[in-house]
Amino acid sequence: MTVLIGGPSSDFYPEEYQLFCVKGGRLKIQTFSQSCLEVGFTIIMRLAETLLALCILLFTSPGEAQSETWKGSISSEAEWRQYSGSERDAEFLKFFLSVKTGEVYYLDTKSYRLHLDFWFKEIVHQERNDISVKAFNRNYDQVKPDFILGYLTHYPKLDFWAISFWEGDAITARDVEFTFSQVKKSFFVKDLVFRPDSLRQESLTSTLVRRNITVITNDKIYKNLPFQAFQVGKSVGVLRIISSNVEFDSLVFKPTDIVILSKPYPDISPVAGIITTQFSTPLAHVNLRASAWGIPNAAYKNAATEFLALNGEIVVYSVSEQHLSIRQATDREKQEFRISTTPKKIRIPRANLFTDSLPSLHEIEESDSITFGAKTANLGAIVKVQLNNVHVPDGFGIPFAYYARHLSSHPRLQRQIDELLSDARFKEDILWRRIPLAKLRESIQKERINPNDMARIKDKWRSSLGGKGVFVRSSTNAEDLKDFNGAGLYDTVPNVTTNEGLEAAIKTVWASIWNERAVAEREFAGIDHRGVYPGVLVQIGIPATAAGVLLTTDTWRHERGTFTINAKWGVGIRVVNGTTIPEQVLYDSLNRGTRIISRSSDKTMLVFDSSSGLKEVPTASEEVILTPERAKVLGDTAIKIAPLFIQHPILDIEWVLEGDKVWIVQCRPYVQRSN
Repeated sequence: MTVLIGGPSSDFYPEEYQLFCVKGGRLKIQTFSQSCLEVGFTIIMRLAETLLALCILLFTSPGEAQSETWKGSISSEAEWRQYSGSERDAEFLKFFLSVKTGEVYYLDTKSYRLHLDFWFKEIVHQERNDISVKAFNRNYDQVKPDFILGYLTHYPKLDFWAISFWEGDAITARDVEFTFSQVKKSFFVKDLVFRPDSLRQESLTSTLVRRNITVITNDKIYKNLPFQAFQVGKSVGVLRIISSNVEFDSLVFKPTDIVILSKPYPDISPVAGIITTQFSTPLAHVNLRASAWGIPNAAYKNAATEFLALNGEIVVYSVSEQHLSIRQATDREKQEFRISTTPKKIRIPRANLFTDSLPSLHEIEESDSITFGAKTANLGAIVKVQLNNVHVPDGFGIPFAYYARHLSSHPRLQRQIDELLSDARFKEDILWRRIPLAKLRESIQKERINPNDMARIKDKWRSSLGGKGVFVRSSTNAEDLKDFNGAGLYDTVPNVTTNEGLEAAIKTVWASIWNERAVAEREFAGIDHRGVYPGVLVQIGIPATAAGVLLTTDTWRHERGTFTINAKWGVGIRVVNGTTIPEQVLYDSLNRGTRIISRSSDKTMLVFDSSSGLKEVPTASEEVILTPERAKVLGDTAIKIAPLFIQHPILDIEWVLEGDKVWIVQCRPYVQRSN
């Protein structure tokens, strides 16, 4: 039996003393209250502490007693394999470090999902309650009463080992240094680095470097990894490697293609699998497409060269959390090869074309989506309930009826649509339909909106929104649905400031239902184009300091209660175009911790032009956008909104930051299919 004497059990209860015992492979704590003892007994206890501490030094060593679910040392790679677990691109193991004795307890990751599980089963042997959990959580404070709780992580693809701590841990540089010294005594790898997981931990960098501890940030890890899984799965298709000199407008794919993209693109038409050679974010439009289609999708920097010999061949493409593989299909697989990626037919809501009103957002309910589109209706639902500290910019909806009237006022537009959709080449020849679609969009934009309709829209703009600069946004009946989000398919016109600009912007949004990518996506989903109608959301433009997207799920570690947040400085149009890496964090809504994934390195950002539209300027600040305080506000806002859309398990929320004030500008279901 090993006996360890502790000091005061916590800063909050200095009159309590703890006795640590390891017996029969189990770690136990006994707490004694000084208040119930006489002074003389206290002196005896102090003497006992000294004697027992000497016994520890003379007769015990770290890791002497251990069980199958934890060890006092990891002395070989075989033991590492036995006790560690894996997560995406890394292997990891949890440990407890006694602040009193310096002993390290390496936990079997398969037995203990959380440090908290080990605490209750092996240490305190109590049922979980508010008091016992609070006692455990003190070990995340700056002054730790009992233990330092950490992780050892191995990155095989980058070949280094890191020590890290939970992102909410207020650990000091001194305790980090202590952890390194003790772990090196009992762990077979000595060349270890520190990986900070929060801004607070990153602030320790300069101190730790002076103490000869190497620091590697998550941002550096993310940007240097050769592989990142976005959507696991398996598919069969024709491999196509797209060189970096191919422009976005000339991309043409078939649903049976498995594509390797040698540079980031803002969007993509339906395919059977995606590999990108440059990292972006899981929330980029290309990756949202893959998630909605349920196809394998990953970033792999060497894909274009490694799989060059298979270009044009029928292949089998597989993605797991740890790696991807592409191999030539067998003869049998080639014989069975067919278009198998088409999902079930999507049914969109039938449009109500009989409403002429132009209601403000606070007058619109979720059920009004059949008249104004889900984007407008969802924001109206948020505004209507007046949630405390949840802000939505003022706006109003233009119903589907106005677009229908635009077509009926100019009969040749409807004839163009009918001729296009009835042509056999429309479905079979993607290249052919490119030109007639462009002509149709041009025709819709060329014709004037019904003068009475336009006069009413302008009057509403002036009376309700004060004639301020607005965003003119699509709100169709074929987007923001539970099984078809349509992210990025239709156009938004930012910072509209004039009467002429407002009319042009509305027609641009109407015409965008005939964008190539929108038609391709709806065709793939089996949606009848004749039933698609565009509503328009006219909404005051917020001069964004920063903007981004929040998903009420963890796309990285799949932890319950954790949200994924992306951000960039300036207006948020670039956040999801995937051409550069945004700032990415995970926010633990249960424990209020913020873990850094990557930092944006953009040198420029988009802001409002003083006349209209947007302009590009140097990035205003090198500071982080998603501070713990801002992440908390965003997380709390999402928690308040979620019950309004209980039918959608995961929400995709677009937000804008004006100084430190958060505005919500979109809320829709996140669409994800398993492969």
